[in-house]
Amino acid sequence: MNVRQLTLATTSLLAALGLAACSSSSGGSARADAGGSGGGTTVTVRIPDGGNSGVLALARKDGSLDKALAKVHAKVAWTGTAGAFAPAAQELDANALDFAEGSITSAIAALAQSPGFKLFAAVDPDQLGEGILVKKDSGINSVSDLVGKKVAVWHGGTSEYLLLKALEQQHVPVDRVKRVYLQPNQIGPVFNSGQVDAWSTWATYSVPTIANSGARFLTTGGQVGSENYAVWAVRNGFAKDHPEVVKALYDYLHTAGLAQQQNPEAYLNVKTTSGPEAVSPAQKAVQLPIDKALGTAQPIGATQLAHFATVAQFFADQKITKGALDVTPYVIDITAPAAAAK
Repeated sequence: MNVRQLTLATTSLLAALGLAACSSSSGGSARADAGGSGGGTTVTVRIPDGGNSGVLALARKDGSLDKALAKVHAKVAWTGTAGAFAPAAQELDANALDFAEGSITSAIAALAQSPGFKLFAAVDPDQLGEGILVKKDSGINSVSDLVGKKVAVWHGGTSEYLLLKALEQQHVPVDRVKRVYLQPNQIGPVFNSGQVDAWSTWATYSVPTIANSGARFLTTGGQVGSENYAVWAVRNGFAKDHPEVVKALYDYLHTAGLAQQQNPEAYLNVKTTSGPEAVSPAQKAVQLPIDKALGTAQPIGATQLAHFATVAQFFADQKITKGALDVTPYVIDITAPAAAAK
């Protein structure tokens, strides 16, 4: 995304798929509880738990997001954990989730299959925290050294995109490098045990791996010219029924992102400084420069749409999707009055 923290459990995906049989991708709305301010109803907004670090983690701890949403008669129901966007897209489609954050690469792959959501905000690509990891003593010192090697990737999103961009940049034929498809939370042990030679991934996984496992970036998103924006998605039915809540959440994310840039350390270890969720001092040293360099949520305008189109064409050229998806119909202009309702 921190912001890109990304893994929804497999059980969440299975639950979403089960719900899909009885839910419409565009229908339904969030639960409304009686007793909202002004004598109306309070809309319950389902958002993935931000965990122990990042904007949403602090929002849950201090109640600031609930306070912001209360102005539009809404409140948060934290559900699951923020993670890879593919399972979150399934939950949006199945009316099991109202908002989620992911990458434009994953969003394009998901929209090409089941357009159950729209995009309403974008964050500039992570130039420092995404890339291809190798072990320090691997002897792999250039992208061309990946020829004949195995690289672990997560299919059809950030991970595969970064690898393919790196290969294209260095004119390495894609069929000369073996892609090993695994779920993100399965790759760490496979990489550490040497069953694969490299790992294309994002900050949620790169930071602890660099800090704890003697890994280094072979190349980063910035070095390969990544256009992999982070994006915020909203379920179609929710966008139609509650445009004022979409706008209120956007405003919160924009402001909170600016605050995180100024003081990124305040957004680490929000709930606890110990245990498996905690960011260690070694991880913090890697994470803080990444967080400080990240942007904040912005409206999706002509600049972002042009980059999205380039990514969509790249995925089509690489046979990840069938044809270049036009993202424009799935974008909400958050700056337009009642835009989310259109």
